[in-house]
Amino acid sequence: MKHNHRRGPGKPRVSPSVLERINPNVAGIDCGAAEHFVAVPPDRDPTPVQSFPTFTSDLQRLADWLTACRVTSVAMEATGVYWIPIYEILEARGFAVHLVNARHVKNVPGRKSDVSDCEWLRELHSVGLLRGSFRPTDAIVALRAYLRHRQTLIESAGAHIQRMQKALVQMNVQLPLVVSDITGVTGLRILRDIVAGRRDPAQLAAHRDHRCHASKTEIIAALTGNYRPEHVFVLTQNLELFDACQAQLAACDIAIEAHVQTVTAAIATPSTPLPPPRVTKKPRDNEPRFELRTPLHQLTGGVDLTQIDGIAPYTALKLLSEIGTDMGRWPTEKHFTSWLTLAPKNKVSGGRLLSSRTQPSANRAAAILRMTAMSLGRTHTALGGFYRRLATRIGKPQAITATARKLAILVYRALKGELVYRDPGADAYDAQQRTRVLRRLRQRAATLGFELVNRETGELLAAVVS
Repeated sequence: MKHNHRRGPGKPRVSPSVLERINPNVAGIDCGAAEHFVAVPPDRDPTPVQSFPTFTSDLQRLADWLTACRVTSVAMEATGVYWIPIYEILEARGFAVHLVNARHVKNVPGRKSDVSDCEWLRELHSVGLLRGSFRPTDAIVALRAYLRHRQTLIESAGAHIQRMQKALVQMNVQLPLVVSDITGVTGLRILRDIVAGRRDPAQLAAHRDHRCHASKTEIIAALTGNYRPEHVFVLTQNLELFDACQAQLAACDIAIEAHVQTVTAAIATPSTPLPPPRVTKKPRDNEPRFELRTPLHQLTGGVDLTQIDGIAPYTALKLLSEIGTDMGRWPTEKHFTSWLTLAPKNKVSGGRLLSSRTQPSANRAAAILRMTAMSLGRTHTALGGFYRRLATRIGKPQAITATARKLAILVYRALKGELVYRDPGADAYDAQQRTRVLRRLRQRAATLGFELVNRETGELLAAVVS
C-alpha cells in the first residue's frame, strides 16, 4: 500500500533555495514505526514525496523508486531503532546513507512536521548542511550488538540480586551483612538450601567458607529469621531468574567468541608479536572467560590496547565495538575527542568565553573511558598522577573527564600506529610536572625583575627563555 502526498491541488510546491545545491541527487527520509516518508528532487517524479509502509517488501520497493529517480545519497534521522532496517537495505543497494543527529536538524530553522520533515532533510542535505553520524563496519556492528546485549543481561542479573536481598531483609535474614557477595559460592549454597526448604541456621552456616571474616556464630545469628512463605516465594523466583541470566550470559559469551574468531579469521596475522601482558589479573566475575588479548591484537592489526593503563582486555573489546578500528573516520584526535563529547564545548560571544563545559551525551565509548579513568586514581602510573593532580585542583568530576580525554587520545594514536604506549610511571610524571612548574616560576620571576635561588644549594636558577 502506497500513499501519495501532494502540496495543494496543483503541481507539487518547489521550495526555493538561496544556497548552491552541491548534492543534487539526494533524498530525505523521515523514519517512523508504521511508515517512512521519502522526498526526492521535484524534477525526478510527478509525486516527489511518497510514503512507504515498513514491511520489507515495501522497503525494497522504496529502494527501487530511489534508483529510478537517480538518487545516489540519502539522509535520515536517527529515530529510535526504526532507521536500522531501511539503513541496511539502502546501504546494501549501494546508496550513500547519512544518518543524521536529530539535534543537528532541529537546530536549523525550518518547517517541522511529519510530512514535510523528509523534504526538509532533502533540502538541507542537497546544500551540504548535514553531517552523517558515525557507524562502524558490519562486523563491528554485530560485535557491538552482542556486547550491548551482554551488558543488558548483567544489568538484569543485578536487578534480580537486589530483589533477593530485599526478600532476605523482609525475612530478617541478614545474609548480606555476613557474606560480601550473596551470589558467591557460599551465598548461593545458602540461598539454594533456603529455597529447598531448609531453615536450620546451623545447617545453613555449615556452608561458611574459611575465608569468610564473620564467625560461625555470627552467621547463625544472621540466618535466624522469619521465613514467611510469600517472601521465600519471591526469593525462589528471583533466584531462578538469576540462574537464567547466568545461563544466557554463558550462551552469549559463546556467540561472542565465535563471532570474534570469524572476524579475525579474515584478517592477516600481524607482523609484530603480542607483547607480554602488562599486569596478570584474574578476570572479574562479569567478564568473559575466553582469551581476548590474541584476537584483539589481530583485530587491531598488531596494536595492543591493554598496554595502556586501566584498559583491560574486556574493556578494550567493548571500546572497539563502539569506535571500530579505523581511526581514519576522524581526521584528527581533536575530532575524535569532540565526537566522544570529552572535549570542552566553548561558547564565545563578543570575545568572551561564556562556557567551556563538555556537552552532555550518552556516548557509550565515552562512558567506558570515564569508568577507566576512575579506576586510575589509585594506581602508581603517569595517568594516575595526572588524575590526582587535576582532582586536587579542579575536582574529581572534571579530572575524570580530562583523564578520559587523555585516554581517548592515547587510544586514537595507538590505533593509527603513531604510538606504542609505555607507562613512564608516576614518579617520572611528577618530576616532569615539577620541571614545568619551575620553568614557569623562573620566567615569571624574570618578568618581575627577580631571580630564584635554590635554598639547599644556594645555586642561582637562571630564567629559561622559551
